[in-house]
Amino acid sequence: MIKTEQEYTEAKKRLEQEFKELEAHQMKMKKAGLTKDQIQLAIDPLASFAFQLKEEVEEYEKIKRGEFGALENLEGLGRMLVAVRISKGIKQKDLAEKLGVKETQVSRDERNEYHGASIEKIQKVLNALGVTLKSEVDGVYKVAG
Repeated sequence: MIKTEQEYTEAKKRLEQEFKELEAHQMKMKKAGLTKDQIQLAIDPLASFAFQLKEEVEEYEKIKRGEFGALENLEGLGRMLVAVRISKGIKQKDLAEKLGVKETQVSRDERNEYHGASIEKIQKVLNALGVTLKSEVDGVYKVAG
């Protein structure tokens, strides 16, 4: 997951390079007389990385527009916190200042997607982002007494 604007810019440049290199490889192999199937077989592993990178770039762009899914049973909470920060245009440095920690701490927490973070820490991040989580409980049964 791309987490910063710098990573996004670098990924876009890298993606452009990857597709240019793929095209160049295809042309070289075609000139060398390889068949279409042989070229495809050689290009597939290289293309796989390029398409994965393309998906990450597109995901970041969606997040920046505020397009990300709902949270379910706290699974994906860390990714959601990162997505909210990105969609609000808050840099890791700014979040660190609001939390009173170093930017490296926010970077580390986000890299680990807040795995193992305490409820208190999560609440501090939510507060710093200006976010309130609301929940609904499905399948609640009342016991007649």
